[in-house]
Amino acid sequence: MNNTVANSKKDTVTQSRQIEQLFAGVDTQDGAGVKLTRVLTQQLQQRLDPYLMLDNFKSDNPDDYVAGFPNHPHRGFETITYMITGRMRHRDSAGNEGLLQNGGVQWMTAASGVIHSELPEQEDGAMEGFQLWLNLPAKDKMNDPWYKDFQSEDLPKYTTEDGVDVTVIAGTSHGIEGAVTRDITEPTYLDIHLPAGTSFSQAIPADYNAFAFVYRGKVDIEGEIVPSKNMAILKNDDNTDGVTITADSSEDTKVILITGRPLREPIVQYGPFVMNSQQEIMQAVTDFQSGKFGEGA
Repeated sequence: MNNTVANSKKDTVTQSRQIEQLFAGVDTQDGAGVKLTRVLTQQLQQRLDPYLMLDNFKSDNPDDYVAGFPNHPHRGFETITYMITGRMRHRDSAGNEGLLQNGGVQWMTAASGVIHSELPEQEDGAMEGFQLWLNLPAKDKMNDPWYKDFQSEDLPKYTTEDGVDVTVIAGTSHGIEGAVTRDITEPTYLDIHLPAGTSFSQAIPADYNAFAFVYRGKVDIEGEIVPSKNMAILKNDDNTDGVTITADSSEDTKVILITGRPLREPIVQYGPFVMNSQQEIMQAVTDFQSGKFGEGA
């Protein structure tokens, strides 16, 4: 699906948000030693509510990723895995299985609990992608788990008049509705490819939290440069109605833009469990240890 945006559907931004702060992320390992950069860390969860974590994994060295993410549990939130390059096999304790490939997305709602694994189906070549954690409201944390795989061709895409290519993973952009919508957190998740020197604007409600992560090239947001591999937290300002992102004039740029309505609920995290109280965390650990998350992937 590839559409040129009609003028009537353009997101009009009269005053762009500014950058509040830049973060380069923290190099770490997860799963069975997979090397990655944790861009959105636990200390930013309140500031970027409803988002809990953003990991960026990128390597052409199989030793950095080949062991993948063996069986591990989750409860209380959603994971969105966006595979830019590479192949990853997913299995979970609910009996689901899927293959995430170049340009595809897996959206998993862990909710009351699931055990799953994500293992590479390649032994050489590059692997690159993102995993984003989106919190669930308290009333939905103990719902049944759910997941869906979207191949690249399933994701809505459009091209602006300036030649900017946009993939709409979640939410709505310039009249194009994404693959997934959520009524309460209202996430918007865009992958934006800007030719050198071009600009892109996206409407954002003033009270929503928003951030952008540049993974190729560099961009300008309201006069401040965001280098590659940096996340820009966008300032909340009642006088703004969105953000305008401009690619550097010397190179093409790729950036993900993520926005959402904050839940403003307590966040209590213990490893792979995110609930609203310490008591609920203790119950999650007990339920997992007693096998209530299923028999494993």
